[in-house]
Order: sequence, then C-alpha cells, then structure tokens
Amino acid sequence: MARIAGVEIPDKKRVDIGLTYLYGIGRSNVGSLIEASGLDANKRVKDLTEEEVGKILKALEKFVVEGDLRQEVNQNVRRLEEIGSYRGLRHRRGLPARGQRTRHNARTKRGKRKTVGTSKKEK
Repeated sequence: MARIAGVEIPDKKRVDIGLTYLYGIGRSNVGSLIEASGLDANKRVKDLTEEEVGKILKALEKFVVEGDLRQEVNQNVRRLEEIGSYRGLRHRRGLPARGQRTRHNARTKRGKRKTVGTSKKEK
C-alpha cells in the first residue's frame, strides 16, 4: 500500500480513484493533481514506483489536505458559533445549516424521533 499524506491508499485501486481517499481531494481535483504529477490515471497504485509517489507528494503541496483542512474547517465552524451567526447556532444545535427543511427530513442530523401519541381522555 502506498502511504500518501498519512493515508494508506488501497493497492488494487486505480491512481485516480485511490487519491480520492485523501480528505480534501475529490474527483474534480484528481485530474489536475495527476496532470501536475505527469502520471497515467489508469495505472494501479501497486504499480507505482517510489519516484512516482514522490511526484504525487510534490503535486499535493499545492492543495490543503487531511489534518490542515480538517483544522481549517473546524476553525470556520467555531468562528461562526462564537460570533453568534445563524449558521453558528444551527451548528451548535446539530441542525442543518444550509437552509434544508427539518419538518420531514434531516434524519441524519436530528436523529430518529419517537412518535408521541395523544393520550385517551378519561371519563
């Protein structure tokens, strides 16, 4: 397994798919990353040489990935919470922050709810 930016990239994957295992590198960024390193995207990770892995690492220096990106995102959320913005309040309460409805959806953010029925009227 190739280790790039502290992440083990699976051997059997193609290089362009394997690089998406890095936090901050998606399908749209992979093209420019492979172009900058001058590699073949169809090559498997297990077939990469140390020199080619070095080229990928050199091309990755342009991107903010893994720990640095996670830290930056967390700081942005913390800043929103501290200034008391609407988005910060939504983050603090664990609700969707980008305008989605919560009446019917947002189960992943809100969690599964228990149905509360009405009590029968006593005579």
